[in-house]
Amino acid sequence: MTILVFVGSLLLAMAMGIPIAFALLASGVALMWHLDLFDAQILAQNVIGGADSFPLLAVPFFMLAGEIMNVGGLSKRIVDFALAVVGHVKGGLGYVTIMAGCLLSALSGSAVADAAALTALLLPMMVKAGHDKPRAAGLIAATGVIGPVIPPSIGLVIFGVAANVSISKLFLAAIVPGLLIGAALWLTWAWLVRREKIVPPPRKSSAEIFATFRKAIWALMLPIIILVGLRMGVFTPTEAAVVAAVYALFVSTVIYREITWRDLYGIFVSAAKTSAIVMFLIAAAMVSAWLITVADLPSKIVGLLEPFMGNQILLMIAIMVIVMVVGTAMDMTPTILILTPVLMPVVKAAGIDPVYFGVLFIINNSIGLVTPPVGTVLNVVAGVGKISMDDVTRGVVPFMIAEFAILFVMVAFPQLVIVPARWFGG
Repeated sequence: MTILVFVGSLLLAMAMGIPIAFALLASGVALMWHLDLFDAQILAQNVIGGADSFPLLAVPFFMLAGEIMNVGGLSKRIVDFALAVVGHVKGGLGYVTIMAGCLLSALSGSAVADAAALTALLLPMMVKAGHDKPRAAGLIAATGVIGPVIPPSIGLVIFGVAANVSISKLFLAAIVPGLLIGAALWLTWAWLVRREKIVPPPRKSSAEIFATFRKAIWALMLPIIILVGLRMGVFTPTEAAVVAAVYALFVSTVIYREITWRDLYGIFVSAAKTSAIVMFLIAAAMVSAWLITVADLPSKIVGLLEPFMGNQILLMIAIMVIVMVVGTAMDMTPTILILTPVLMPVVKAAGIDPVYFGVLFIINNSIGLVTPPVGTVLNVVAGVGKISMDDVTRGVVPFMIAEFAILFVMVAFPQLVIVPARWFGG
């Protein structure tokens, strides 16, 4: 009955068109009434406490860094470098999209920011070259999924806080899985374009490649600084976010000089608005998280998953299928905040590595950004690229299938995640 009250009130609020943050608060209030625990003071304390977290400071700073990179020319120079390296091969613009997506993922940590930048920069070029527009838009949307996986990742920060798991370990463990997703997209694109009769541009000379590399070197240095700093223990993930924002600001204003001091106000306001949405979601979800613990919902979920508890792989498959279904109807952040306190006790009871689970959980939620009908990234690509949602959805299907295939390969072979994570983490 408790599960029914919580889920039913949440779905009812969402069906009424209530914004997800307020729907979470409504479901929390409904659960408090059901448990005879309603107290406005407890509600307020949990909302305030939900956002009062030092690690969560990484969210607004990574948001700010992403805004600065897109406006300040860092994203454009990375795309230019990728064009110079692989733009000449058959279907080269698709490979440029994947390569640039992986590099941008190591800068912003936001699927929406990466997808918007790639759509604005590359979709017109791909269409002009003769590529099918829905397929090109689908590839860009699927590439945006890598954003919340390769560190720095806002999704991993939120999961780390909600699950009380080391964010640094999550960052380092997600590097190889993110690259595997990129490889899956690369192979899928190669298969799809093998019959296209598009004449690629001529190969760039070594001098031209070096020139684009020299222009992009300042942007390419940022992920190296962040990963080396985390690996060596120089700074925490929260401090890494500050380093990313300050570094991007310095490069954009002093070296590339594409941002003037007048532009800063708009950049800061845009980053603040996006951050406020995410932080309010987190604060609202903490009410539900507290009530989930009080109502002992995790033990009820453990009981439902009891038949799978003896086999870690079967349990992970069952959990991933649940997350897939939820991801079709809910955005990434609320899914993380709602399911994490429910699933983590199950994961720990089964003896599954929390870092390994966290990486796969975030990958699954990231793919949910391109699964209809919600598909936040699909909406972004459709809006920026001036293409219908149906066309983007049709184009993304083969790439989405490839991403889910990689996810379940990692479920079947956990060492693909665990071994590199131990190597990077020392």
